[in-house]
Amino acid sequence: MSSFDEVLSRPSLFLDVNVLSPHYIPQTLPFREEQIQEVMTIVSHALKGQRPRNLFIYGKTGTGKTCTVKKVMNEFNSVESSASMCYINCRIYNSRYRIMQKLLKQYVPETDRAGFGITYFYEKLMGFLNSKRYLVVVLDEIDMIKDLDELIYTLTRINDELKAGSLSLIGISNRLSFKNELDPRSKSSLYESEIIFPPYTSMQIKYILEQRISQGFKPNVVLQSAINLASAITAQESGDARYALKLLSKAGEIAQAEKKEFITDEEVELARKKVEIDLMQETISSLPEHHQLVLYAIARITSSSDGRYSRLGNDPNFEGFLFSGEVFEQYCALCTELNKKPRGSRWFREYLNDLEMLGLITSKVSSKGVRGHATLIKIGNEPEELLKTMERIFR
Repeated sequence: MSSFDEVLSRPSLFLDVNVLSPHYIPQTLPFREEQIQEVMTIVSHALKGQRPRNLFIYGKTGTGKTCTVKKVMNEFNSVESSASMCYINCRIYNSRYRIMQKLLKQYVPETDRAGFGITYFYEKLMGFLNSKRYLVVVLDEIDMIKDLDELIYTLTRINDELKAGSLSLIGISNRLSFKNELDPRSKSSLYESEIIFPPYTSMQIKYILEQRISQGFKPNVVLQSAINLASAITAQESGDARYALKLLSKAGEIAQAEKKEFITDEEVELARKKVEIDLMQETISSLPEHHQLVLYAIARITSSSDGRYSRLGNDPNFEGFLFSGEVFEQYCALCTELNKKPRGSRWFREYLNDLEMLGLITSKVSSKGVRGHATLIKIGNEPEELLKTMERIFR
């Protein structure tokens, strides 16, 4: 039987596994200097006793959005002033009530009890801000909030009633289109700036990996060819730095389990499929419900043996693609089956755009003569694995 002494005495390829975590914030954040400067410029108004504009930050997963904002927040909160920044993960705090409660308990301790209503929280927040406090609230994965309209309206309108102080929002989202779902009155109250984070290039990914490897692994255990391969795979897939870090971390675990002294191309290739499944499941679990339902519909049809879905299979250019109309029908059927109210075709198209942006599906327009110019959709992952994930979520 193994003891902790035995486990801890085993040789390791790692120096500090935490450095390879996507949540680790390095001292320098390469290739995001411009975005850091933009965020700092906007929130700096609060340090001067002025109200900053609301800010929305967009970009694919793994483009450094959260890391950038947290780095700015750490520096912001180290400045002696009546201003502060507060970070809230909306995948966990996903309603107006939970967010207001989380916000207040940091600044008004007596609200850290159950039983208070939104009105009570609102008045307490007003009292706190009226004492010349300038608060910047970071809402990460803002599109996960169930009653987002109500939250935005509540938090933005509070400034109209304040005699001193202010409240500003920074919303972070993977989806450029999420604001289209907001009520017009919420959108009109935002008055926001926007920053879009581009994906990292292969050379940038390589630099980021080398930066983390020097701190996370023992010297010379990661071969240069393995770094090059991990960078190329990541840039080809998504430009997602989080993916690259997980890929190398998993490759290190595989090499260590097999008692190897070096991490080579072989370990990177072995890690690839495991990481893709892990990240796919993580991405899907963070999607809003109707995005999940559309993806579920695509996975269900793709895995179906029903012949009516294989009419495009004879043309090699369209192998594996589905008609968007059939996917919409399956989506509506799924909503009925799960007692959900389906959204209309306009929102359906938005969901498809978002899923494609996240790399979960691909789409193309058919050639003339295939139902006119129909939109065709193809799943981006193994349908059986994706179907298992969707069934676990909904069943």
